[in-house]
Amino acid sequence: MLHAHMSYGRGDINGVPQPFQPIPNVLLLTNGQMVDDILPEQHALVPSFMGGGGKRIHPLPYADPNLPVQPRSMDPSKDLAAYGYGSVAWKERMESWKQKQERLHQMRNDGGARQPLSRKVPIPSMPDAFALWLISVICEIWFAMSWILDQFPKWLPIERETYLDRLTLRFDKEGQSSLLAPVDFFVSTVDPLKEPPLVTANTVLSILAVDYPVDKISCYVSDDGAAMLTFEALSETSEFAKKWVPFCKKYSIEPRAPEWYFLQKIDYLKDKVAPNFVRERRAMKREYEEFKVRINALVAKAQKVPEEGWTMQDGTPWPGNNVRDHPGMIQVFLGQSGGHDIEGNELPRLVYVSREKRPGYNHHKKAGAMNALVRVSAVLTNAPYLLNLDCDHYINNSKAIKEAMCFMMDPLIGKKVCYVQFPQRFDGIDRHDRYANRNVVFFDINMKGLDGIQGPIYVGTGCVFRRQALYGYDAPKTKKPPSRTCNCWPKWCICCCCFGDRKSKKKTMKPKAEKKKRSFFKRAENQSPAYTLGEIEEGAPVAENEKAGIVNQEKLEKKFGQSSVFVASTLLENGGTLKSASPASLLKEAIHVISCGYEDKTDWGKEIGWIYGSVTEDILTGFKMHCHGWRSIYCIPIRAAFKGSAPLNLSDRLNQVLRWALGSVEIFFSNHCPLWYGYGGGLKCLERFSYINSIVYPFTSIPLLAYCTLPAICLLTGKFITPELTNVASLWFMALFICIFATGILEMRWSGVGIDDWWRNEQFWVIGGVSSHLFALFQGLLKVIAGIDTSFTVTSKGGDDEEFSELYTFKWTTLLIPPTSLLLLNFIGVVAGVSNAINNGYESWGPLFGKLFFAFWVIVHLYPFLKGLVGRQNRTPTIVIVWSILLASIFSLLWVRVDPFLAKNDGPLLEECGLDCN
Repeated sequence: MLHAHMSYGRGDINGVPQPFQPIPNVLLLTNGQMVDDILPEQHALVPSFMGGGGKRIHPLPYADPNLPVQPRSMDPSKDLAAYGYGSVAWKERMESWKQKQERLHQMRNDGGARQPLSRKVPIPSMPDAFALWLISVICEIWFAMSWILDQFPKWLPIERETYLDRLTLRFDKEGQSSLLAPVDFFVSTVDPLKEPPLVTANTVLSILAVDYPVDKISCYVSDDGAAMLTFEALSETSEFAKKWVPFCKKYSIEPRAPEWYFLQKIDYLKDKVAPNFVRERRAMKREYEEFKVRINALVAKAQKVPEEGWTMQDGTPWPGNNVRDHPGMIQVFLGQSGGHDIEGNELPRLVYVSREKRPGYNHHKKAGAMNALVRVSAVLTNAPYLLNLDCDHYINNSKAIKEAMCFMMDPLIGKKVCYVQFPQRFDGIDRHDRYANRNVVFFDINMKGLDGIQGPIYVGTGCVFRRQALYGYDAPKTKKPPSRTCNCWPKWCICCCCFGDRKSKKKTMKPKAEKKKRSFFKRAENQSPAYTLGEIEEGAPVAENEKAGIVNQEKLEKKFGQSSVFVASTLLENGGTLKSASPASLLKEAIHVISCGYEDKTDWGKEIGWIYGSVTEDILTGFKMHCHGWRSIYCIPIRAAFKGSAPLNLSDRLNQVLRWALGSVEIFFSNHCPLWYGYGGGLKCLERFSYINSIVYPFTSIPLLAYCTLPAICLLTGKFITPELTNVASLWFMALFICIFATGILEMRWSGVGIDDWWRNEQFWVIGGVSSHLFALFQGLLKVIAGIDTSFTVTSKGGDDEEFSELYTFKWTTLLIPPTSLLLLNFIGVVAGVSNAINNGYESWGPLFGKLFFAFWVIVHLYPFLKGLVGRQNRTPTIVIVWSILLASIFSLLWVRVDPFLAKNDGPLLEECGLDCN
């Protein structure tokens, strides 16, 4: 019979009563033998007790001992003999089993005395995450070097003041002819559909109405797209200027760009006392509205190009119908023959220029267009100073040119100044400046620091140049003051000193003279050419000294190009043109100097003018001037000198930063890299550090990308890159952090930069670093190694009528992929880390906080990017939905690895000892 003893282990064996023992889940047979003690071969089949054959015994459910059990007669010959009941082996096995049960029962009653009461759980840090730790250390070393490199140029920050009243008293007295130097203005544009003609027209109008002598101003507009729309818009602008310029000068209005003047939300009657001002202002506003309608009509007409191309008013085809293959074009709209306003006053000269384009020539984009303007202006007007503006940067302060002349015409420092750079200021930026378009940290901190060394770098617009500095001449040497002797010195000491000086002078006199003969490029101040090429070609008698002049002029032609008029103009330090030349001959020569083959086998773009070799030609151009010993000036008037428009939406902003970063990478791999170029010249050491910093910053994108990825990796893998810090190490860490923080506070204090602007700059530094800088680095490497060039689209300059409408415009670009991936990766890491800590207990929260800190650091810095990615609250872009699906897929794939609902235990397993525990 099968009898179940589940809860009560009391029974008789061989007639001996056994003590009560709890034996769970143990089956006793009628003969007293236990099923668990049956040998495996006996456990499989129990035929004599199951009444049949071959059935496996399974544990029975709990059986009530009070229920009656049907007995079965036992056959001793079969049952007892089969299992050796009563043998010595059986008794030994039973005794061993009882001892094990007693030990197990005692251990349970003692509460697990042999189990450990505590254990040591190591935090996975450097030993388990050595690769992560090594990456972080390398990144920190690079960041430290970059920070030090950025601090060097900030040692001597300065601010400058100008005195316009003194300038007027000295050079522009009322009732006398003005002695102020002439200035040629350059405005460059390419595509009128991306750079609206109305924006260019406002820039030109602000130049024509500037507060400066009319006969000293000439405005040159470069149309590098040869668009008839730009030509016709400029013609309309010249007609409107005849009404706008006298209105501006009569009432001294600011700014003198009509679009921005009429948009001002201020009291325009302030300080106005003329009784007819209101009437004339209304009339002028009506005239401007009509002018806008005419410009908009031209734009609408240009949307659909005729099959036969554009034709001019006289019926002739427009020469620029083929943008890549057209002749050079020059048109003088205002000037000597008909440039008068409605009151009969003379207007500044306005010249339209479109250089020649032919297939097979490298035209060098904006730098080539600016060099063409340098040559055209030298032939037609040859002002000693130049000012270049982008088409979207208008003159906001009509006295800005006089501000620059306070430095250029200064008798003490003016001769060594190559350019005066003004900061860039912008209109139409949202109040929070989400994408750091104002860039105030660079313009109000870094540039002020550079001004105390050798001057700011050239930023591409809003800069007044000295023409001679653009021609590659060295800066004039500073004359040493005469040596002085003291009467109290002994006579023998004075004699020795004088004798030594005379001896050294005799030794150095001859080499200096020879050097002077060889170097005809390094001229003394106010030195004019002995003979112009025009006079030589007339057949005048030539002497030996005249032959030397001819040789020099032949060398000048190899340097500046085959134009006798232009070469002669380069030798006139104070400007001016050949009076004997007729306007027609000058115009013909101007067409010649903008031909596409004029720069062949010359120094243009290498040593002269805007330097080629990078899409950021501005950095190279300023760098070359500083290497020649010139210094630059940073001028910040109380009223902003120039204002422009900035890209509002995220995609345009990233593409703009990409172009700047790619230019820096190109300079790094070029012959003009500041790391090895310009030694032995006039470039100061700290100024060199600033230029090095301006070209190596794209390389920071790699450690920055690694640092933005490490927090998510630590959260997903459970490892941590930060080791346990000792007290001394913690003090060093805190001291370093406080020093860096204090440095930032001091910079904001002396520069006037607000903490909100500083924080926006920090955010976009991360956004641009992991997107535009990263792409620029790889594109630069492809260009250098494989010769794959990257073409850039012009940044959009105009927006819709709705204020800040462009801010919410979403344009997909590959630049959005890296920061979006970093955001999603860190969000997944935060969710995984918090879920793991919740399920593993409070001991897991300590290491988690450090990981979460770094993850939130990344997310907070990328927050403006996230807002730009999402766009308006009531409109979710399709790309966000796509990335959301991708996020769900990634999270599902990582589910097995993250496993947030099961507690993880990396220590020893604390299981019960079992039967074999000793």
